[in-house]
Amino acid sequence: MTLFLRAGLLLTGLWLLPPLLWPLTASAQNATPSATAPGEARAPARARAQRPPAPPRFDIELEAPEEVRDTLLRHMELQRFRRLRSLDINELNRLLLQAPDNLRNLLGTLGHFSPAIRVDPVRQPPAAPDAQAGLPDDDDDDDAAPAPLGTVRIVVDPGPQTRIASVQVIFQGDIATLPQAQAQREAIQAAAAGRADRPFSQSEWDGAKNQALRQLTALRFPGGRISNSLADIDAANQRANLYIELDSGPLQRIGAIEVVGTERYDPAISERLARLSGLTPGTEYDLERLQAAQQRMAASGYFDAVFVYVEPTEQASMLPVKVQLREARRQKLVLGVGASTDSGARVSIEHLHNRVPGLGWRARSELRLDQKDQIARTDWRSPVDDKGWQWLTEAQLSRLDDGLTRTSSQRLRWGQGQDGETLDRSVYLQYDRARVVQYLPFPLPEAAESSITANYAWSRRRFDDPVSPQQGHGLAVELGAGTTLGTDRQPFARTQARWLGLWPLDRDGAGSARNLGRLALRLEGGAVVARDNAPVPETQLFLTGGDNTVRGYGLRDIGVPSPTGGVRAGRYKAVMSVEWQRPIWADNGQRSPWENVLFVDGGAVADRAGDLRPKWGVGTGLRYNSPVGPLQVDLAYGLETRELRLHLNVGFSF
Repeated sequence: MTLFLRAGLLLTGLWLLPPLLWPLTASAQNATPSATAPGEARAPARARAQRPPAPPRFDIELEAPEEVRDTLLRHMELQRFRRLRSLDINELNRLLLQAPDNLRNLLGTLGHFSPAIRVDPVRQPPAAPDAQAGLPDDDDDDDAAPAPLGTVRIVVDPGPQTRIASVQVIFQGDIATLPQAQAQREAIQAAAAGRADRPFSQSEWDGAKNQALRQLTALRFPGGRISNSLADIDAANQRANLYIELDSGPLQRIGAIEVVGTERYDPAISERLARLSGLTPGTEYDLERLQAAQQRMAASGYFDAVFVYVEPTEQASMLPVKVQLREARRQKLVLGVGASTDSGARVSIEHLHNRVPGLGWRARSELRLDQKDQIARTDWRSPVDDKGWQWLTEAQLSRLDDGLTRTSSQRLRWGQGQDGETLDRSVYLQYDRARVVQYLPFPLPEAAESSITANYAWSRRRFDDPVSPQQGHGLAVELGAGTTLGTDRQPFARTQARWLGLWPLDRDGAGSARNLGRLALRLEGGAVVARDNAPVPETQLFLTGGDNTVRGYGLRDIGVPSPTGGVRAGRYKAVMSVEWQRPIWADNGQRSPWENVLFVDGGAVADRAGDLRPKWGVGTGLRYNSPVGPLQVDLAYGLETRELRLHLNVGFSF
């Protein structure tokens, strides 16, 4: 694609050349013919076109503090003339007279308004008189590089840097009077006032204006603008008072939703997803709702590309919402090959049908085979209704190998679920059947155990970023009650909860405090309440250990000790983890995407709560915050096993 684009630009340039060169061509035709052959006449021109770039005509020695030196060297006007072949010493001296004004302007953009600048005369190198003139003697030396003119020495004392004394925001339009916009006004003013006492610079000034405008146009007033702005500089006292006038224009609301690009699927699906994100006609304009609707439709699986936008206009108070879609294929087959530090090599095949004929549901079927787990699963879901709920059914067959224990199980699930931006809920009935085989010198199968339960699952996420969060928390809770099946029917209850919290350790987001990173705390717990002799299926009990639970131990290595030498699932589980995630370096106040982690994990499984004895793992790792989520490689040491284990974790999910 890049090659085609470059070729197109070249052809366009050639097309434009004849009109631009026409006067020169006409003049040449009317001139007296030359005795030189055409090929000989073009030869010097070709030689000049092919000659290498001229070396710098003069050097610049700049003495200035490091905080301003790079900017001055990069942007000073003198840099434009350093490779000008026709530059002579007289023209250079004229440029040096203008240099102080240019440097003062540059220093002003950095907040220095009382600098002291000295430009010394050109220090010429010893050279022949003709070379000092800066031009070749005759046409025979036309290709020779001109002699250098010398060295320019500039000394800059930037003086004290001006600081921001105040930032005042003045409102015009509907935002100035609407009661519901009071919180928005206060947020804009608070953000602007937060810049007080910072060093003044052009970038800081532009940042203050852009931030105020973004806050204005993100809510209620997409057509807002900056009507006036002023930076009042008191150079004598090094103070800057900033004034920003915002004209919000009229309050604007969401209008009708127009969907473009639907062919395979019902347009009502995308409209319903948009409304579930808060985009309903008559509501006040909110950029976050547009982005949430776009994200929700993209995550639905029905579309490969989604673009949700409005076109602000002062003439209309109702803004039509335009939704441009590119639909996903109705069916998709995915073949996968991979490996994990928990389960070893893995192959998988997945089939997705976005609209099952005659039913309109989505069906996802998967077969996954690895060294420890073999799972076949199919999941069918209906389109969401007006409240975001959908019917769901699931069937699963699995075989899990854990050392000397093999668990074969079947599961059926039927119910309803609701997936939101920050809140997920589901209510369902579940049937479980499991058979455990203990491998001694010969297989010793146990009787199959089964159960049916009614379950409720709830989770809430409050993270600042769903892909790579820096702070926030999440909580998930599962509650279930049911009975065992077969000849010995006994009731039981099951509950499980997990919580994750992220705290930034930065004090003020600036300076060395940015290197402190964040602290991650994870807690998990589970319990099955039943009589001691209740035949609860193995898949309803708990095991832990592995990449995402207790590092330093293998997948499901922590359980109740078994007489065979392995472990079996238990009725109570407790897991905790503390992790310090710290940037490896910071560049100009920006975090690096690479981080070092230090962690302590602990987990325990038992048949009685009083018997919980945690097994600990400690270690360190390397974490890369990629655009699609964190990639983390950890080396953990299990204090119980006294062994090192490598763990790999990709992405963030809760």
